[in-house]
Amino acid sequence: MLLQVENLAVSYGNIKALHGIRFQVDEGEIVSIIGANGAGKSTTLRAISRLVPVAPGSRMSFMGKDLLQYPAHKVVTELGISHVPEGRRLFENLTVMENLRLAAFARKDADHIKRDMERVFDLFPRLKERLSQKAGTLSGGEQQMLAVGRAMMSAQKMMLLDEPSMGLAPLLMLNLFEALKELNQAGTTILLVEQNARMALQFAQRGYVLESGNLVLAGKSQELLENPEVRKAYLGG
Repeated sequence: MLLQVENLAVSYGNIKALHGIRFQVDEGEIVSIIGANGAGKSTTLRAISRLVPVAPGSRMSFMGKDLLQYPAHKVVTELGISHVPEGRRLFENLTVMENLRLAAFARKDADHIKRDMERVFDLFPRLKERLSQKAGTLSGGEQQMLAVGRAMMSAQKMMLLDEPSMGLAPLLMLNLFEALKELNQAGTTILLVEQNARMALQFAQRGYVLESGNLVLAGKSQELLENPEVRKAYLGG
């Protein structure tokens, strides 16, 4: 087991966003969390990345290590968990290359950095064509590629993806998910949050359904795709 989450609770003031959820992700898996807006999907990823405080009694471990003992920057540099947030959060005034290099600032392994840069360009050749272009001038699809590429440069044991298909044309979305599958096959475990439930479940091996801060269903992706409740609520019947 790579990631174990137990009794995870998060509140924003008096508003409870997560009500003691429990799930796990095994090494090499692609796992999706689906749900409506406001269900707590992004909060779940932000909690794993240690970007939001969790309630007493919450427990999270990664590779047997207590995640709660790590600040956000060490979750990336020491544990190898990268986070592609909703909205991409690129440095728009920096070039493609500068964004990628900045993601690797804490790394000392020059040979591996060079190898990882080559892998980014293998997966996303369009980025190589735009190395000196400022990130803010890229198309939406190119910005999403750069956000994933930046995560690849910072850490590769596990990648957390928050709404990667948002704003993408169907063809670009398919291309992105194909690249993510290649990344997974090369050894990166993926936890995906996605409002496009059909795409998420077709991409992942297993899934969880989150409603109002509670996990209400779990199972293999095909089982969830065939579940009448999931079909009615998230797949258009």
